[in-house]
Amino acid sequence: MNALPPPSASTLPTSPLAIASLVFGIACWVVLPVLGSLGAIICGHLAKREIRDAHGRVGGSGMATAGLALGYVHLAFAIIATVFVILLFGGFAAALLAIGLHAH
Repeated sequence: MNALPPPSASTLPTSPLAIASLVFGIACWVVLPVLGSLGAIICGHLAKREIRDAHGRVGGSGMATAGLALGYVHLAFAIIATVFVILLFGGFAAALLAIGLHAH
């Protein structure tokens, strides 16, 4: 009897969570800044687990990794930007207080 060859990487079904992670990862840079990052990170980790537990029957690891990278990088930028803005406005407030221009 002829045995069927094992499925190649191109014929494996792709994890829907991996696709969602990549979509959220792209969306966080375009339309959903923080929520997209969180979606990309959560879906990416869930997809990685799903792919690992499927033992080669589910693909999409690259998509999940890309979504994770996009999500984590955007989240890091968002945190850095938030800290910068807080320090910037805190510095302005301190400068105004120092020169006596505070609200009465």
